[in-house]
Amino acid sequence: MSDTLDTNIYTKKGTLRKRKPKKSRNYFTQETEDAIVEFINCKDIKKRDRIYKDKIHYAFFKLTENLIHTYKYYYTDNHSVEELQHNAIIFLLERLDKFKPGKGKAYSYFGTIAKRYFIFNNQNNYKKLQTHQDITETVTNDEEIIQKELTVSAFEENILSNFFDVYIKYNEEYLEKIYVKHKEQQVASAVLQLFKTRENLDIFNKKAFYIFIREMVDADTTLITKVIKKMKLLYVKLYNEYSRDGVVQKL
Repeated sequence: MSDTLDTNIYTKKGTLRKRKPKKSRNYFTQETEDAIVEFINCKDIKKRDRIYKDKIHYAFFKLTENLIHTYKYYYTDNHSVEELQHNAIIFLLERLDKFKPGKGKAYSYFGTIAKRYFIFNNQNNYKKLQTHQDITETVTNDEEIIQKELTVSAFEENILSNFFDVYIKYNEEYLEKIYVKHKEQQVASAVLQLFKTRENLDIFNKKAFYIFIREMVDADTTLITKVIKKMKLLYVKLYNEYSRDGVVQKL
């Protein structure tokens, strides 16, 4: 046995060094996962509110905080970083009931949603992402063809300035007549909501467009593609009327 004292274990006096217990840096624990399941299964509004405040909010706060600083989502034109984070937390809260227990970890699910939210609300960072992964180089399926047609022909600047508001208003006014099924109406409403964000039109060049629609209405790609096809055909019809007559005919 060595006569030399291990200075990492003992003090200079030869007594056993007392170590402070390390604090866990894991903010999204199994307790958080269990609390999310409890929140989803709970029907009492007051109890759900208490579960969220006591067991979930801090995890969402740290998750969004870490994403902001890790990926440097600092470029916000209209909001402070604190407001951006606050809105992201609200967005996650609104999606709590969409999480499917048993189909993966809540941490991964909400981490992915939060990252997508920040990308959508941060054009500068999205452009950085585009330099690393160009997802529109090759048109390989119907979904991508529709995206390309929408971005290339429909969103030209001169059209946006005059006709696009008319198109959105028409869709909203006759939503239930044009899109018969409730799920189609939800998808169309989500698309129209994105169309209203003129400053973010560059995101429509990306598959992220479909991702955000799916997050907003929990719809699959097939349904989104079907609705956008219908919206595109209506766009062409109304635009021809508008360019010819200066107005569109009521339905």
